Amino acid sequence: MPKDSYLVGLIGAGIGPSLSPALHQREADHQGLRYLYRLIDIDTLGVSPEAVGDLVRAARDLGFDGLNITHPCKQLVIPHLDALSPQAEALGAVNTVVFDGGRAVGHNTDVTGFAASFARGLPDVPLERVVQLGAGGAGAAVAHATLTLGAERVTVVDALPERAAALAASLSRSFGDGRAAAAGLDHLPGLLADADGIGGLINATPTGMAAHPGLPLSAELLHPRLWVAEVVYRPLETELLRTARALGCATLDGGGMAVFQAVDAFRLFAGREPDSARMLAAFAELAGAVKTPK
Repeated sequence: MPKDSYLVGLIGAGIGPSLSPALHQREADHQGLRYLYRLIDIDTLGVSPEAVGDLVRAARDLGFDGLNITHPCKQLVIPHLDALSPQAEALGAVNTVVFDGGRAVGHNTDVTGFAASFARGLPDVPLERVVQLGAGGAGAAVAHATLTLGAERVTVVDALPERAAALAASLSRSFGDGRAAAAGLDHLPGLLADADGIGGLINATPTGMAAHPGLPLSAELLHPRLWVAEVVYRPLETELLRTARALGCATLDGGGMAVFQAVDAFRLFAGREPDSARMLAAFAELAGAVKTPK
């Protein structure tokens, strides 16, 4: 049975600007729940990402009901969990942990979050050739979502070639040969030229975040007949999106993914159905009211 009081948190690095606490707590207020959402920032604590296991155990011992997990801990947390949902296991990445009878169970709501945001924000763009930057925890979820949405082929590019290759192999096992490939950064010019008019670019790296400003690729590689999607949402308009919009590209910011993954996480934490339209409106208000640090 759902209860009426919840304690949850977010583990990650540089998460001070996160809107997740306010987003969750506003929805809980509408539902008449007592809901505390705490930030557990490894930068503030002065610990390494590998400390995520100790932080999860401490949260469980302190009576937390669940945790969100973000960069750079989505893959590192897995060995410290008691069980994984089928989707989290297939992805090899966790962004939500639910404490259930003393057990820590990992889930992934990034997949459904990105899929819902993309379908809402870029409903009619071509998906023949998709180039994705980043093969980390968010990248795994976004690539799965993109292929689920019907992309013919996703090419994953990462600064760590072995990580891109591992994700592409996993995607091929799940979706079939030819649907995914890995490539080095030096192949980006050719890949984006091939996607001209028939695909787009997804940034699933932390580049563009308040703590990691800048462009994840050379601006010269962008052209107007590419669509560009972003997973970063603080700031909502990253340098990549600003540059792409100036060129005339169709774009998708990371706000929708942030909201829809929160919708699914709230459901897992509280066992109640959240109002996604209300959470989208709350996010728009919060994002407009809060200035992102330079």
